[in-house]
Amino acid sequence: MFRFENPTLLYLLLMLIPFAIAFLFFLKWRKNKLAAFGEKTLIAMLAPQASTSKHILKFTLWSLAYVFVILGLANPQIGSKMEKVKRSGIDVMIALDVSKSMLAEDIKPNRLLRAKNFINTFIEQLNNDRLGIIIFAGHAYLQMPLTVDYSAAKLFLNTVNTDLVPTQGTAIAEAAELSRQSFVKGDTKHKALIIITDGEDNEGGAEEAIEAAAKEGVKTFIVGLGTEKGAPIPDARGDYKRDSDRNIVLSKANFEMMKSLASKGNGKAFLAGNGNEAINEIFKELGRINTKDFEEYVFTDFNDQFQWCLAIAALLLFAEYLISERKWKWSINL
Repeated sequence: MFRFENPTLLYLLLMLIPFAIAFLFFLKWRKNKLAAFGEKTLIAMLAPQASTSKHILKFTLWSLAYVFVILGLANPQIGSKMEKVKRSGIDVMIALDVSKSMLAEDIKPNRLLRAKNFINTFIEQLNNDRLGIIIFAGHAYLQMPLTVDYSAAKLFLNTVNTDLVPTQGTAIAEAAELSRQSFVKGDTKHKALIIITDGEDNEGGAEEAIEAAAKEGVKTFIVGLGTEKGAPIPDARGDYKRDSDRNIVLSKANFEMMKSLASKGNGKAFLAGNGNEAINEIFKELGRINTKDFEEYVFTDFNDQFQWCLAIAALLLFAEYLISERKWKWSINL
């Protein structure tokens, strides 16, 4: 089992982008200054040992050192001890819609990112319950089976995007059926399905699938994203999805359909707002489901690995320090 003790620090790696941009501006500024100073051949004669490329190597080494410093601060850990732990909770399966309509920006930054933030906040409030993740568009796929490893769930969540399911659509029925099959067989209680979707282009058959799951004790809750006014769907070319007449297609959330489906699953439908109101309401509903006792093998001890990252960073910085701005001896006469 591999994890980062402080995964939020990994966002500091994004600082490499402005660093790289600043370095590119430096290269351009340096080139212009040298051009203003004199001809390239004249400068080479005046400073034959001055390197024109070592500063790129030095920046590369510095950037790699920065990466390993951040990795060290995030503290990668490897599980070293696994124990059987007794828990009491319920099984919760989250089915996340990853169809292209989830890129609509009628809620900021877009529906999918809001959904991922919603799930991340939901995971942080879980305690002892087992969690599984399904993604769906035209088809549904089990992304993570039921587990109490919430850190793994967050890692899976970070990789979710609209390209994971090539077939477009909103196969809520398939997602509900897959979740029913993914729960423990023979258990007719202690189960909840949370479908997070905009309800756009429902493939049909969802009511029957949710009713079939309800007969096996699965309570279905639906979290709606988007607005009834709708918004265009961005495409990969920087434009928006258009119909055959080249008119921009608006994706509108179907809240009435969501409410109807939730009622078939003995659950409720909620809107994913800016706050945690929907999450709080869902936890109230989940609290009404009887818990069960189960045993789970989990890692209870982790070995820190930050020292390796910091050691590599130190070696890279030392190498960067040793490299001068002069040419390599073998290249002076080239």
